[in-house]
Amino acid sequence: MADTHVLFVEDDDVIREATQLALERDGFHVTAVPDGLTGLEKFRADRPDIALLDVMVPGLDGVSLCRRIRDESAVPVIMLSARADSIDVVLGLEAGADDYVTKPFDGAVLVARIRAVMRRFGHAGGSGAGDDAQSEGGLRTFGDLEVDTEGMAVFKRGEPVGLTPTEMRLLLEFSSAPGTVLSRDKLLERVWDYGWGGDTRVVDVHVQRLRAKIGQDRIETVRGFGYKLKG
Repeated sequence: MADTHVLFVEDDDVIREATQLALERDGFHVTAVPDGLTGLEKFRADRPDIALLDVMVPGLDGVSLCRRIRDESAVPVIMLSARADSIDVVLGLEAGADDYVTKPFDGAVLVARIRAVMRRFGHAGGSGAGDDAQSEGGLRTFGDLEVDTEGMAVFKRGEPVGLTPTEMRLLLEFSSAPGTVLSRDKLLERVWDYGWGGDTRVVDVHVQRLRAKIGQDRIETVRGFGYKLKG
């Protein structure tokens, strides 16, 4: 992680400086800025490896900045919020964020989240277990949906579908076991690399985003248990 470039957008001077120092001690290269417009400029100029965005920053708020970044790039984004408020969390995730951390946060927890995100962005492969779909080589076919597990590409009716690495990891988990119900906790463990309890809203919003891209009826909700991919 020594070469990982972090863009950190935070308007609180104390939090920004303390967090920057903590991340740099762990070997990250950090560009820290106090507002969203400067953050967008730095993102476009520097193309960092990951963005940490506080929800409430001046100029361009963190959610809007996340949308702008996601329009241009699949770079991982972690939102930072002073509240675990449902609206803040869901808006950030719907804007394209891959994870969120609630303030005040422990520096070690933030570093662990960054490393977890970077690991799954570095290798988007799924578990590959129990594949019941029609497959040839690395191609899994579900009706008009094709998942190329070797080329890390998805096609619907022959047209490419643009997924973020987190969405791709999620689809790989579903496609490795079509018809099998995967719990939210299991998906948090496999996709988000959570070795501890996480917020299942992260899973729910990403499933919604994935459905919007591959078909609303492709992933079925099994109430009280989780989700499954229809074969």
